[in-house]
Amino acid sequence: MIDVAADGPIRTVTIDRPEARNALTVDGLETLEAAIDEAEESVIYLRGRGPAFSAGADLNEVAALEGDRDRAAEFARLGQRVARTIEDSPAVVVAGIDGPARGGGLELALACDIRVGTPDSTYGEPGVSFGLFGAWGGTVRLPRVLGEGDALEFALSGRSIDAEEALRIGLISRIEDDPRSVAEEIAGNAADALAALKRRIRDDGERATQERREADAFADLVAAHADDIDALLE
Repeated sequence: MIDVAADGPIRTVTIDRPEARNALTVDGLETLEAAIDEAEESVIYLRGRGPAFSAGADLNEVAALEGDRDRAAEFARLGQRVARTIEDSPAVVVAGIDGPARGGGLELALACDIRVGTPDSTYGEPGVSFGLFGAWGGTVRLPRVLGEGDALEFALSGRSIDAEEALRIGLISRIEDDPRSVAEEIAGNAADALAALKRRIRDDGERATQERREADAFADLVAAHADDIDALLE
């Protein structure tokens, strides 16, 4: 599910489950976490295989929670942990987004240092339409990236936006036919300077309380909408 390839200063980490639009299971999240955590390269390029970046959480896994709040909160915390591993990595993490980035997939991209979309990339948090949201750190990071107003409109509407709008509101920083070119550009700089600059820019306030509240809210919604989640899979 997760493919890793090294090329000099760049580690390419590919979510490799195209038949499921690169949706992530528990095993996939844990493998992704290890692929990021074990990197010794100065730049990590995160991408999805095939026609999507990532659809986020595998809904079969969410349905298997059977409305259990404790297990739902644990699942949310795992996604949050993976996003923190991306955010806290000493490497610069570049998300190369081609096709849809949805829900938790978008939230993992938000944890990356730089997001680059192709002209065919699209972005959305559609879970609100059936009573959920991603809960992998998105409610913490989205307002930091977009500002509160745009974050609220984007998340609460559940709508999908294209690359041009994502660029306009600051969700991505560039549109490129080949997003890897940005990773290669960054990798040409001094590794120690990249790591130091990332640490300073990423230095922020306490976030654990926000993430705990996010996991709790997600758990409440899983418990309340267990039947709706099952219906989506029929």
